[in-house]
Amino acid sequence: MKILVSGFDPFAGEKINPAIEAVKVLPDKIKGAEIIKIEIPTVVGKSVDKLEEKIEEVMPDVVISVGQAGGRSDVTVERVAINVDDFRIKDNEGNQPIDEKIVEDGADAYFLTLPIKSIVENIKSANIPASVSNTAGTFICNHVAYKIAYLQATKYQNMRTGFIHIPFIPEQVVNKPNAPSMSLGTIEKALEKAIEAIIDNDTDIKVVGGEIC
Repeated sequence: MKILVSGFDPFAGEKINPAIEAVKVLPDKIKGAEIIKIEIPTVVGKSVDKLEEKIEEVMPDVVISVGQAGGRSDVTVERVAINVDDFRIKDNEGNQPIDEKIVEDGADAYFLTLPIKSIVENIKSANIPASVSNTAGTFICNHVAYKIAYLQATKYQNMRTGFIHIPFIPEQVVNKPNAPSMSLGTIEKALEKAIEAIIDNDTDIKVVGGEIC
């Protein structure tokens, strides 16, 4: 099995992005699966172009994209990606699309195809906070999650895809009072547990993981 894992470069004035830093230190093999790592730019279009080039090169069985969600306190596994770019801030090249479709002929949304609840439960088994998320936002993270899901639906039907958001690391919140954080080592461990769950589960488990509002 080949698993392609992507992480973004720093954005929004940050000097580090824990997403790519955690991806970089993942083992090259997990439970016999080959782990292929790639850094992608926080830029509309270019992010998915680079990731699609790598998909065409290595033909992975699974694509996991990892992104920073500053303000979230746990590792959150995304359920759905929506067909809209609505950037609250500019990307790393100054682009700021507002209310624009990501793919003109794409569905309004795609449910992502990783076993999200199995992932959450396996991360929690390592005493790391985790939950299902029902919004990947409308910035580059959702942009990538949606476009790769679209490619899976239209071109790579046997490939599973998904997105995992991770919190800030402690050094990022020194001047952000009350902002939650998680150590880089814990984030990396959570990603390992997520990958283990993906390898072990072709279908998802059925446990409570929804939200009231």
